[in-house]
Amino acid sequence: MSAEEVAKAFVQHFYQTFDSNVEQLAGLYNPTSMLTFEGNQIQGTEAIMGKLRSVGSVQHVVKSMDIQPSNSQSAIIIFVTGTIKIGGDNPLHFCEFFQLVSTGPGAYYVHNDVFRLNYGL
Repeated sequence: MSAEEVAKAFVQHFYQTFDSNVEQLAGLYNPTSMLTFEGNQIQGTEAIMGKLRSVGSVQHVVKSMDIQPSNSQSAIIIFVTGTIKIGGDNPLHFCEFFQLVSTGPGAYYVHNDVFRLNYGL
């Protein structure tokens, strides 16, 4: 699979899973993974999952996605923009950055995840 194919499949899976059953995202992270959520850094699967659970019921709509190879052939950078409804409230704009690192043929984990809401757009 090309980097673009991997990224598209990952983004579709990530947001559909986040919206329907956040617990199933745990397999995408590992103990070295880091999430920066609105400026707060969180490391490790359990801590990241705790933060994602705390967001509550959400609904994402992806508007754009940009993909680049990283500094290694085994890593991909993905930048996503879209809207998110939290608990059924009005949609807010968000952006999210991922670095996926390969653990084997066709297998990746999220090494870096940076999430930010965009206010005033």
